[in-house]
Amino acid sequence: MTPTSAASKSTLSYFTWAFAFTAVGLALGLWLGFSTAHTVAGAMKVFFIVSVLAVLEISLSFDNAIVNANKLKDMTPEWQHRFLTWGIIIAVFGMRIVFPLLIVVIAANVGPWSAVVMAASQPEEYSRIMHEAHLPIAAFGGTFLMMVALSFFFDHEKDVHWVRWLEEKVTQYSSIKGIEIAVVLAIMLVFSEVIERQDSAAHATTFFHAAIWGLLTFLLVEVLGGVLDKSQEALAGAAKGGLGAFLYLEVLDASFSFDGVIGAFALSSNLFIIAIGLGIGAMYVRSMTIMLVERGTLAQYRFLEHGAFYAILILSVIMYVQTLVHIPEVITGLFGAALIGVSLWSSIRWNRANAGALD
Repeated sequence: MTPTSAASKSTLSYFTWAFAFTAVGLALGLWLGFSTAHTVAGAMKVFFIVSVLAVLEISLSFDNAIVNANKLKDMTPEWQHRFLTWGIIIAVFGMRIVFPLLIVVIAANVGPWSAVVMAASQPEEYSRIMHEAHLPIAAFGGTFLMMVALSFFFDHEKDVHWVRWLEEKVTQYSSIKGIEIAVVLAIMLVFSEVIERQDSAAHATTFFHAAIWGLLTFLLVEVLGGVLDKSQEALAGAAKGGLGAFLYLEVLDASFSFDGVIGAFALSSNLFIIAIGLGIGAMYVRSMTIMLVERGTLAQYRFLEHGAFYAILILSVIMYVQTLVHIPEVITGLFGAALIGVSLWSSIRWNRANAGALD
């Protein structure tokens, strides 16, 4: 889509599929609530939970949409389309249904069908197993997201700074090879030590192993992405941001989803209610992503991307802290939304102050 056609496209039109998915999802929620409780009150309760989960997912993943848009703008239209079609299937069915089931399969040592039966007939037991798996999931996802954020700030080519006094200093050290890895490893060691002192050596070992896998996954995705994109470019000619970028975005999406999927069990222990609510939110995140790409919003608001990566960094630290104390997901979502809002406000102020230079 050309910039001209994107400019003429209304904002609401970007959310057509999200609106349709919302209508179907809320209807399914009403039906599920009524079929379970056999009362209108029961149906409305599920309707409310689904709505709250959708809003929670959007608030937690808005920074994800900005980061996705940053990567998508360098991808070919073909791969952009694949991410927004195949990607949404992976996001909704893979991370919101298959992933929680896989956790129960591994943690409870049961078969996939037994996990489905447990989710339908023993939701309390299913929820308990999910919560017990929170520590390694938080360690893995927190490490991956921390690497994503630090890789943005430790970039020697980065010349736009929002929090100038901090980011300029960080950029000065970006020429040191592997410095972001060293920072993450140091934080991992600190948290492992704290967990061992406050909890147990076994939990500290579990945290450290999961965190190492998160770090390794980030590095493998980076390497694999580069290899795949170069191979594809050699074979097909202009495959910039192709399969490698697609895989990177999918792993990034998964990391953002970890905390939301686990936190959703605080509102409901029913896997299907959670899948509907988070799935609706995921559709809006995808819609926001393509709108940001087609309208060039990141270029128009120079600090918006910075706010998103600060939010990712804070989220990664919160995921680490949640291995020690519980932090409500609503606080995490509001904190991220506030950072992005401040970065947007700063961008608007900068645009006004430099209107003459831009013209």
